Amino acid sequence: MRFLVDNAISPIVAKGLQNVGHDAIHVREYGLQAAEDWVLFERAEKEKRIIISADTDFAFLLASRKTNSPSVILFRKRAERNPLLQIDLLLLNLTDSICIQLEMGCILIIEQERIRIRTLPLLKQ
Repeated sequence: MRFLVDNAISPIVAKGLQNVGHDAIHVREYGLQAAEDWVLFERAEKEKRIIISADTDFAFLLASRKTNSPSVILFRKRAERNPLLQIDLLLLNLTDSICIQLEMGCILIIEQERIRIRTLPLLKQ
């Protein structure tokens, strides 16, 4: 899979994903560590990457975009903050069925005890 790791997540996570065969890049490698969130969305969409972040604003941006891309993996505040453990959580949860949903467009919310998936576009229910 192709990932764009936001500045709210350590570059160690991108490296860990690369080490197991994923195409992962941290925003710092593009010089986008201070970029507006919409710039990251455009980059991820252009390169068909899934954003990994801990920035809860991304869920609000997804709701306002009303599109099915890019998918976002969001670590919520109660989720692990250690980058090595974040890698473990990601790899544990990147099952075939979740990868298919990420490719189709979703937000995957990872919390310490559970994960939640919402299909994109996010619409009021």
